Amino acid sequence: MMKFMIFFVFMIPMMFNWWLLMYCFMLLSLLFLLLPTNLYMANFSYSYGVDVLSYWMILLTLWIMFLMVLASFKVKSLNSKNEFLMILFLLSFFLILSFSTSNLFMFYLYFECSMIPTLILIFGWGYQPERLVAGMYLIFYTLFGSFPMLISIFYIYNLNSTLFMFLIKLDVNFYIYLSMVLAFLVKMPMFMFHFWLPKAHVEAPVSGSMILAGVLLKLGGYGLFRVFNFLYIYPFYNYLWIILSLFGSAVVGLLCLCQVDIKSMIAYSSVSHMCLVIGGLMTCNSLGLWGSMIMMLGHGLCSSGLFALANLMYERSGSRSVMLNKGFMVFMPTMSMFWFLLSINNMSSPPSLNLLGEITLINSILSWSSLTFLFLALSSFLSCCYSIYLFSITQHGFIYSGLKFNCYGTVREYMMIFFHWLPLNILFLKSDIFSLWI
Repeated sequence: MMKFMIFFVFMIPMMFNWWLLMYCFMLLSLLFLLLPTNLYMANFSYSYGVDVLSYWMILLTLWIMFLMVLASFKVKSLNSKNEFLMILFLLSFFLILSFSTSNLFMFYLYFECSMIPTLILIFGWGYQPERLVAGMYLIFYTLFGSFPMLISIFYIYNLNSTLFMFLIKLDVNFYIYLSMVLAFLVKMPMFMFHFWLPKAHVEAPVSGSMILAGVLLKLGGYGLFRVFNFLYIYPFYNYLWIILSLFGSAVVGLLCLCQVDIKSMIAYSSVSHMCLVIGGLMTCNSLGLWGSMIMMLGHGLCSSGLFALANLMYERSGSRSVMLNKGFMVFMPTMSMFWFLLSINNMSSPPSLNLLGEITLINSILSWSSLTFLFLALSSFLSCCYSIYLFSITQHGFIYSGLKFNCYGTVREYMMIFFHWLPLNILFLKSDIFSLWI
């Protein structure tokens, strides 16, 4: 693990060269891919290391970072490009540390530190003045959920004299359970605590939306995986979260069909998918845990790709409204193909990771209670509805005659979308590697 952190430190001089930093992220993700994936918290050094779950989350982080630099080409023409690259570098550093630490307090620290670069991304490169309100929502929702967790961490240390995640053992009561779980449920986000996410997505630049959907939401799921190492003796209240999440998944699916902003629609679809992940995680069976990890990976790539596509449309039309963005199949037919591929992956078509994750999650939740089939069926059906609606309303129809288009798409843009789509569909062929860690 330390050799990758040293490689990361040596990237600092390259931080102010746009293409060089992008290639370094790509190289680092390919180097990380060569690590053996059947290690269990291996390569320990001062409580840092990776197991299979950490491995995939770090790999996802590095890959999304590479694609973020590739997508944010408009920033390159601004005077603030060096500051932008520095923020991305800091954000990736905090995320990798949070995914690789096995100390509960250090995890909390890096978990909160990752908020600061994200907030600066929204404040500094967002679009409307409302980004200030969106940033405040992001910070206060997260802090509201995570402060009780900090108090519980001190209490756990007082009892156990260690914060090593795999050595903690304690008699859990409802208050400790709630404070440890709530921070991550708000982060994922769970239905009724989700309002900060669409707001942050709509106001964030493309890079902010990509990292938010691709990696930052996965911090919540990863945290739940880790705290369930010692909360497994107290799963009595999990049914509350499962019922709320399945109900929320169906309601948010209906909300998606009411949106007129493309980014807002994709953001609400993220909430719907994450509700399913929470449901699978809370069943605490092996199918649920496998499915949650696979769904988080698949959603990270698919949702990030959809935000990148929405940004390409926004750069040409200057609007995110579905009323103005129509008929793009005539104007950019190849990009329309990528819209189709990512839209059907969003509704879990084969051979995407989303399909594999959804099948295992549905099996897991149905094995917990067969009555959940009502919400699962409605949620899957609505997922199909809003994905088809998003594709058809943007690609079909007549182009608004008041718009002037001057670019049909560059190689950089097509490669960026292709690099989202390829791992999303190619990892399905070797899906047994996701079941190595339980």
